Amino acid sequence: MSLAQLHYTSAPPGPDGSGFRFTAVSAGVPATLLREAEQLVGYEPPRDLPDRPDTEQLKSFPKAFSCTELSDGGLLLCRSVYTGADYSGRWGNFHAHAVHLPPGTRLPDGVLPITAWESPRWADTTPPGGRPEPVDRFEPSGLLRRDGLVAFARSRADRLAAFFADLRALADGSDVRQIVLVERDSADVAQWIALACTVLPREQAHRLTFTTYTRRPQQARQQIVGALPSSEPVGHDHRFRVHDCTGRAAGEPVADVWADVCARIWTAGRPELFRDTARDVGDTAGEAGRLAVAALAEGVALPAAARAAASRWAAEHAAELPEPTLTALLGELARATGEDDGNAPHAHGGDAGDGEPAALAALLARLDGQVPTVVSAPLAARVLTLAVRRRGPVPTLGAGSLTPEVRGALARDLAPALRHAVADPAEPPTGRPLALLHLADLLDVDCTDLLPEFAGRVARELVRTEPAGAAPGAALLDAVHGHPALRAALFGALDALAAAEPAVVAGRLAGSGLPVALDPGFPHLRMCVLGDAATGPAGGDRRARLRAVLHTAGVSPHAEPAVLRTAFRLVWPDEPPTGEEASLLLNELGSDAHRLAGTRDLLVAAALAAPAEDAAAPLLAAGLLRCFTAELAPAHRAPLLLLEFAALLGTDGEGENWVERVRALRDGAVEPVPEQVSRRVYDAVACRLLTVPVPESELYALARSGDTELLAAYERAARGAAVAERLRTAPSYVAARFCDWSAYQDTDPGWEATRTTLLAKVLRPVVRALPEEDRAAVEEELRRTGRGRLDAYRAWNRPGALGRLAGRLTGRGRRDEGRTNWPGDVRPPAGGGAR
Repeated sequence: MSLAQLHYTSAPPGPDGSGFRFTAVSAGVPATLLREAEQLVGYEPPRDLPDRPDTEQLKSFPKAFSCTELSDGGLLLCRSVYTGADYSGRWGNFHAHAVHLPPGTRLPDGVLPITAWESPRWADTTPPGGRPEPVDRFEPSGLLRRDGLVAFARSRADRLAAFFADLRALADGSDVRQIVLVERDSADVAQWIALACTVLPREQAHRLTFTTYTRRPQQARQQIVGALPSSEPVGHDHRFRVHDCTGRAAGEPVADVWADVCARIWTAGRPELFRDTARDVGDTAGEAGRLAVAALAEGVALPAAARAAASRWAAEHAAELPEPTLTALLGELARATGEDDGNAPHAHGGDAGDGEPAALAALLARLDGQVPTVVSAPLAARVLTLAVRRRGPVPTLGAGSLTPEVRGALARDLAPALRHAVADPAEPPTGRPLALLHLADLLDVDCTDLLPEFAGRVARELVRTEPAGAAPGAALLDAVHGHPALRAALFGALDALAAAEPAVVAGRLAGSGLPVALDPGFPHLRMCVLGDAATGPAGGDRRARLRAVLHTAGVSPHAEPAVLRTAFRLVWPDEPPTGEEASLLLNELGSDAHRLAGTRDLLVAAALAAPAEDAAAPLLAAGLLRCFTAELAPAHRAPLLLLEFAALLGTDGEGENWVERVRALRDGAVEPVPEQVSRRVYDAVACRLLTVPVPESELYALARSGDTELLAAYERAARGAAVAERLRTAPSYVAARFCDWSAYQDTDPGWEATRTTLLAKVLRPVVRALPEEDRAAVEEELRRTGRGRLDAYRAWNRPGALGRLAGRLTGRGRRDEGRTNWPGDVRPPAGGGAR
């Protein structure tokens, strides 16, 4: 293949004119190409070199070797050199020799454009006859040989990574700014370009555009632009990224792992790795992980970030790696670095910022069991060491992951740190410490003495409320199944917590799969974990649920009384049982069981908290007073007695002095009587006082007491539906209520307000609405009672002011210690007799 050539210089007059012009052009080159090429082949000498150099001085002028993309997609490869004076003696002449590579065409033998630097094929003068000699190959110059490039790379070691990082951004299009390389010699720029073409994928290297020298970088159109210190500066121009190799290196770390690996491969003198990588897996030399694998396998030292990239790539492509490469890679990754020192700075309990420990652990997980143990064991040892020293995740290893020699060495080296990590109170126990406990077992490091405290921390984490504890994870469940000593310690700790806070423990662990059935004992924990499954959904027969929960304990409450209390609190976690439930529980289990279990006060709470509609509460109170006569707390005794008395009213056991008994119990209580208890007994007394017959002494006791709460209960009951119904249907009841509510006038202001309100608001509307025969029956009842009651009733019932006056004067008398005669025919009762 013969490439089209162009020669351009200042020439004497000829058919094409004089001055700078094309002096030799291959046949068939179109004029459009010549016009475009003329803008690219020019040369301006450096300002700081002699204006009229001699022959020796001409040798020091830079060579402008460029590869430029043309508008047709092809390339123009050109070498321009300064020649001094032209044919007329005028200084400033140069000679450009260029070849045209049409689109899709490469140099002979497929060599890269940069390899043509200073090839003997380039001419400094126009060929005789104006016709270029055919060029079928470009022999490379000695400058770009391997050893020379390695030496150059080492001389620029502190600048390589930054240059390769910018090169990668330029090549992948993420940053299209041109790279400007400032060197004192254009040959050094050529070597930079050679380094660049070596690390780039082959196709990108063929399309890389460059020039080794220009005096005006801002006018250059190539991707990499070479310049001298005397060239026009472009550091202020945002279109360029400048690497001034004549001054001090920036010294800033480079975050691009690929660039760093490329730099280290060059300085290690192993550039063939770029070629081998591309040959083995295709044009992926720009992939950091694959390149790092090749470097490590050949013993090139790499930093942690690159080792992490290699580990990740190897984990994904392990099946593709030849066995020798994989073995060499694992050996290098297993080698300890300075960063493995336990004193190295790191995030507490976390991975290093470079990600190497996590990547190594992932690689180990991928290879463990897939390669011979003797190959993977060193890597497993390093991953384990990093984990113990809090620099990485804890690996999941089996008995076959380590050779006996490696296991023994790790046990000797890591035992103190491993025990400390398991006992570390700053770590969530179900995380890293639990995983390390498994490794301690694997290495035969004894941690038995640490288990009680460790298990306690695990138990507290599982059942804590703020923040909410997590359900047992797979790792913990596996550990509990496989570690009997840990299981016993953990279940013991959880059992104690279950006895103290059963509802909380059940809320965290019910249905969790915790294997409580593996070992006998731990009844409180068993009820919390298995209770919900045994009883089904909440609600329904709660006593049946209690029996079911007790059954899961695996022990009788008579043998282990405390389980009754735990079961009780599981079935009734938020509110006490009803009075009926508590009464049945007291009768079924007996007082001794509740006494030993400590559930007596729970039954007392059920009685005291029972609402008014719970008819069984007074019976429960009576049972508690009977069963725990000498054991009840003083604060509980008075309320229970009041509840018991409420049930006795209206029975043969009610006795006398109801109002005074209630008031005496209430006022003599150690603590205020619960509102629901006092209201229940007040309502019971009021209802009893509104029945027939009722001893006059009881009503009088109420009237003179002035007890606001009792009077309110009495009025509330009198205004109720039951009293209203009886007043409408029983004339005798109307007569009785008139007698009661007309009695003991002015005995007490509270009673006076209550009775007059009831006469006016309750009794009068009923009487006015009664049919004639019922009115007559009322009067007949009052006539039979005698003592002027009929006259008083008629006066009260008379319409108008006189009737109202009669109402105020009506009554069975006032208490007056200084009087022996009473108005009308009514006198206060003596001896509590009934009317």
